[in-house]
Formats: sequence, structure tokens, C-alpha cells
Amino acid sequence: MSIQNILSIGLILFSVIDIMGNIPVIIDLKKKGVVVDSLKAAVASLALMIGFLYAGEGILNIFGVDVQSFAVAGAIIILFIGLEMILGVKFFRENQGLETGTFVPIAFPLIAGAGTMTTIISLKAKYPSLDILAAIFLNIVVVFGVLHFSDWIKDKLGDAGAAVLRKVFGIILLAIAIKLFKENFHLVITPDKKLGFLKTV
Repeated sequence: MSIQNILSIGLILFSVIDIMGNIPVIIDLKKKGVVVDSLKAAVASLALMIGFLYAGEGILNIFGVDVQSFAVAGAIIILFIGLEMILGVKFFRENQGLETGTFVPIAFPLIAGAGTMTTIISLKAKYPSLDILAAIFLNIVVVFGVLHFSDWIKDKLGDAGAAVLRKVFGIILLAIAIKLFKENFHLVITPDKKLGFLKTV
């Protein structure tokens, strides 16, 4: 296990999960009288992420998709998530079912949503599973803390502070997306000299 890898992966997952950016949603749920169990939401998110970490590649194999190809697709999705955070636009529209709380939409899709799952399987193309697992645990600890102290954090951070933090992590995600694409695209597409055009590996 590498501390540097764990920190790098942890930062990536923290940016994608965007638990700080989701504080307004959490506060809104509580205002509507929805009870959010911080511990249950964190455990459910952990189970979803670990399950996809170890079973995600097998699921891809069923459809004949390699990790590198998924990483390229993931890079594109992460790119759009970053653009959402920076520009304040909405590319992905999900029915979050705000009438429920702990499991939907908190655990899924706010924490362990499509972006998080895509990022986890994309990271497997570069990092060892144990490092990713450790980073997931670290993020879940942070997620639990934010859920538990969401009211206090909202008061201290303020709307302006949350907006700035969201844009900063959006820029980080754009850089991550470009790096993932650059490191995996050449493994997916290789020159075929005999045929004279590009072929998929």
C-alpha cells in the first residue's frame, strides 16, 4: 500500500462524491422532516462502493468491456461532472426521490452514484485495489462526519464558501479527467499498420 496513492485516490473520490457540495440537499431534506441516519447512509455507501470495486470488473467482462475502455468512458463522465461544478449547469438529470432519506438519495445516488462507481472502476486501471479500498474507507469517514455535522458545517462554511469549494474541486476533476484519458486512450486505440487505420484492442 502506498500513502501517496491513497491520498491521491482519496482526493479524487472526495471530489467526485462532492459531499460538501451536497450539504444544501442534505439540509433541505432535514427541513422537509426527512430523518437521515448518518451511520446507515455511510455503511450503505461503503457497501455499494466496495461491491463495485471488486465485482465491477467482472460485470464489465460479461459485456466484453476492458478496464481501459471503461476508464476512458469514465474520464469523459468525470469531465462533465467537473464542468457541472464549475459552470453551475446540469448535464446529468436524475430522479432523486427526495421523499426518502437515508438510502435514497443520500447513499445512492448522492454518495455512491454513477460518477463515484465510474471513478472507482476507472481508478482500477492505474491503482492497486487495496489502495482504492483504503481511500474509500477514508472518504466514508469524512462522509459520516459531514452528514452528522451538516447543520454546523453549513453555518460555518456559508453559501459563498460552499460555492467556492465546489468550483475548486471542479477544476481538480477536469485535470483528473484529462489525465485518465491521456493514460488510457492509447491502450484502447492502437495503430494497425497492415490495415492502415485505427483498430480497437
